[in-house]
Amino acid sequence: MITIEYMKRKQKELERKRQRAAKLEAEKEAARVAQLEAQARKQEQDAARKRLLLREQEDERLRQRRLQRKEKLAKQKWNEQRGALLATVARRKRENDKLEEIRIILQNRQPSLQELDWDIWLSDPLNQRLADLDFDRAMEMFKRDNLMSARRKKGGGKSKKVTPKYALVFTGNSDAATRTYDYVTTDFNPDDFNLNLGFTVSYWVRPDEVGNTMFAFGRKHSSKERFVFGINRKRQSYFGIGSDQLTTAWVNMDTPVPESMLVQDGSYWNLKTDGTWYHFVVTYDDRSDTSSGTDRKIYVNGALHQTDTINWNNTGGGAQKGLYFGCRNVSNSYNNGWACALDQVAIFDTAKDASWVADVYNTDKKRLDLSGESGLVGYWKFDEGKGTTVKDYSGNGNHGTFGAISGNTTGYPTWEYIGSVITR
Repeated sequence: MITIEYMKRKQKELERKRQRAAKLEAEKEAARVAQLEAQARKQEQDAARKRLLLREQEDERLRQRRLQRKEKLAKQKWNEQRGALLATVARRKRENDKLEEIRIILQNRQPSLQELDWDIWLSDPLNQRLADLDFDRAMEMFKRDNLMSARRKKGGGKSKKVTPKYALVFTGNSDAATRTYDYVTTDFNPDDFNLNLGFTVSYWVRPDEVGNTMFAFGRKHSSKERFVFGINRKRQSYFGIGSDQLTTAWVNMDTPVPESMLVQDGSYWNLKTDGTWYHFVVTYDDRSDTSSGTDRKIYVNGALHQTDTINWNNTGGGAQKGLYFGCRNVSNSYNNGWACALDQVAIFDTAKDASWVADVYNTDKKRLDLSGESGLVGYWKFDEGKGTTVKDYSGNGNHGTFGAISGNTTGYPTWEYIGSVITR
């Protein structure tokens, strides 16, 4: 029989079980809360470490930027200082070079021996250059020259004549859009002087351009009747005599033209276009008839470089006008001009020897005068300096006249001052 005492005991047992369950649940909850709190603390710590790391990274980035900015400023300052230093060095070098050039001009210039006006005094390139470098110094030398000239004159000294010398400059025709096809015509016909029985042609030329088929002067009546002097290519000569055309490269001649006289362009060696003057002489050995050939020789700057045996046995073409300067005459028309300066063209009806060639080359072309030479049949000094006529000093009257294509009267060659000769 279930008694009240039993029921009370059971009730107490149930109560204790509930208390134990509640305690266990409370412990579990406390453990869970503790775990959550631990996780929250860890997350906060991780977040704090991350924020600290980010702050440190940002601080480092800012520090690096400050360093870079500082280095950049320091580099800019150094570059500015270096630039200023280099500019100072360059300026001092220019000043020193200028002073040195002035010293050389004063050392090399020849004082005028007669009173000159300012423009004529400046026609001497050294005086003009001195005026460009130091106008006050040039004016001082101009006044001094005239003062000394006046004193010499007052003292009874013999007066000296200053003769300006010129060359004739042509523009050629390699660029038809800008060139004026300037040239000079003459009535000089090589057949009139039997040059196929022997001749000498001597001339000075300054190439201002080199290219394909360019002639300093010449006359071609037909493919068998040439008398033409120029270049065939940048690297090649062109000397056309009768039916023969010599187009050998300068460095492939019998005796190569020295590379010091040429300029390299890739694997080729060309004539210089930097203001260099060349002296060319072509001789054709004397003979009594045209039954066999004879030697044609090419000299460059006083030295023999090529010898070939050719036979110029065709002449004629009297209806064609004569020699043209600045190009060649083909059917009385301008053909294949050359941008160059030309001076002292002399033609003889006999072959000169190597000694004569060397003597002519070694004589200053500004002082050269071949007008008294035997066998001279054509001689153009190009010393007029003005006007449109080039005198033939041989006495044969084949004076040159400026010409221009299509009646273009502005398309004339130009006179260029190249120095002076002082004589009593």
